[in-house]
Amino acid sequence: MNSTERLHKIHHMLTQRHIVTTEQFVNELQVSVSTIKRDLTFLRDRLNAPVKFDYELGGYCFEKIQHVGPKYEMPGLWFNDSELHALVTMQKLLNELQPGLLSPYLDPLQAKLQAILCSMKDSPEEISNRILILAPNKRELPLENFEVVATAVVRRRRLKIVHFNRGTQTKTERIVSPQQLVYYRDNWYLDSWCHLRKDIRSFAVDAIVSAELMPDKAKDVSLNSLREELSEGYGIFSGKPLQWAKLRITNVAAEWASKRIWHSNQKSTVDADGSLLLEVPYTDDRELIQDISAWLPHVEVILPNSLREKLSEILRASLDKNSAK
Repeated sequence: MNSTERLHKIHHMLTQRHIVTTEQFVNELQVSVSTIKRDLTFLRDRLNAPVKFDYELGGYCFEKIQHVGPKYEMPGLWFNDSELHALVTMQKLLNELQPGLLSPYLDPLQAKLQAILCSMKDSPEEISNRILILAPNKRELPLENFEVVATAVVRRRRLKIVHFNRGTQTKTERIVSPQQLVYYRDNWYLDSWCHLRKDIRSFAVDAIVSAELMPDKAKDVSLNSLREELSEGYGIFSGKPLQWAKLRITNVAAEWASKRIWHSNQKSTVDADGSLLLEVPYTDDRELIQDISAWLPHVEVILPNSLREKLSEILRASLDKNSAK
């Protein structure tokens, strides 16, 4: 029985009986007197349980008088030590995901989680200190826009947004029906039905200049059809694939590259020389070129010619800018 299960057992014994002696706790829970006292102190000091020792009856009980102060409430979930360790990691990840972004929603939960975590044999602070999450180039989002966007997604309401297009450096106003929020490569995206384009569109939340909640109900798109539509393109870019890219990754990097999922519909084979032949569908080549560049000089674009030529142009332009003068 782990510490959390033991706390629930102690709570049950105190609730069902008028008085519980230390000897009864020790015999039924098979732990030492010091462990019982530590658990009772935790219930009283951390979870605000109205536990007291009745000297006349010689045992512990719950006080009948309701005291002013924080409400006593047992944690609703039981966790073993391994699950609690995972919980600390998850808590760390949530804190590092986007500092302050979800705090208004997570802070009440965090307080309850901390109460559970403090019942662990291993210090949650020590575990947390031993976990380092690095998130370079992390983007900071205006919280007020995220709150409006998230509210529209959950409440199924339409949104009026002003969106900044980085490619054209222009702003456009759209009425959209939000479908889902996606966290992808250190940024949040809003998948929506765009009433202007009459189609599914994905908007980077940090490129939404303003967002206004509308009274109209959002148009619903089946999540299955939505995800099927969005998964066709490469990366975050939606739409049906226009073509397939065929890549050759040399045997030096083939084993490592083969462990990565480039696309859910990718095709891969190993050539006689140990190189990896990889085929991925794409609609927009921007993210694909970015990923291909990360594997240089161990990758070659075989097809299509347009993709190979565009990559060559980008590399030549970069070389010209960085070459010695």
